[in-house]
Amino acid sequence: MSRARQEPDAFTRLGPPGAPTPLVIAVPHAGRCYPPALLAASRLPRHALETIEDRYADLLIADAVAMGAVAIVAPIARAWIDLNRAEEELDPAILAEPAATPVGAVSAKAAGGLGVIPSRIAAGGAVWRRPLAPAEIEERIARVHRPYHQAIAAAMEEARRAHGVAILIDCHSMPSIAREGPHVVIGDRHGAAAAAYFSSAAAVVAARHNLHHARNRPYAGGYTLDRHGAPRQGRHAIQIEIDRRLYLDATLLRPGKGLETTRMLIADIAAALTAAAQGGLAEAAE
Repeated sequence: MSRARQEPDAFTRLGPPGAPTPLVIAVPHAGRCYPPALLAASRLPRHALETIEDRYADLLIADAVAMGAVAIVAPIARAWIDLNRAEEELDPAILAEPAATPVGAVSAKAAGGLGVIPSRIAAGGAVWRRPLAPAEIEERIARVHRPYHQAIAAAMEEARRAHGVAILIDCHSMPSIAREGPHVVIGDRHGAAAAAYFSSAAAVVAARHNLHHARNRPYAGGYTLDRHGAPRQGRHAIQIEIDRRLYLDATLLRPGKGLETTRMLIADIAAALTAAAQGGLAEAAE
């Protein structure tokens, strides 16, 4: 079997052709495809690798897509490559040919094991059986990471040209932070990735759903927001983190009874952001 048939595409594009709304949704961490090359190279079993998924977060966007949003969804497992990290965010410990790394150059996420190529996870420690050659890392980035982000950039530019503005939701799920929540965390890189009225619109929706929400703490957003959020150029990006207890079953392994209402939450946020985009343009024109 050829490699092309063993590995999935870098992304799946969902939604209508063109850009009927200014909204684009990205889902980087819900991939459930574990290529043979991943399972052969990992020293951990699949069930351990699955613990770093945003489990079934891709199911949360169905209603928003039905309303006209365009979505870019990654089918490949996060354990293979993390699409919410920059290409250079690597843990030096996994490199077969370590490069000279200036002090402080390794990001906190990479140093903690969750760089662009995950190196260690809480469920089992070191991921890989052996260090990775530069060519192996480059192949993953070239085949998955770059096409995925190019697709997001293209969808956002199409939306911006059609509507004068584009707004990205980077959709994630999170473990429960505490018994009382927050159940939803809205990140905008502390205002750097989106105009404040977008985060405010999302917060209003969360409150309307009677969900405890927070802004930028503990999740302010990552590489996706850094790359695609450029408010002065009409491209805004926010990250939405959803408590997995809201939509998974008691085992946190399968979709649960709350899936439908959580899909409605994301759809309502999508509608609110679309309205906020239109309101922001009208205000700017006055």
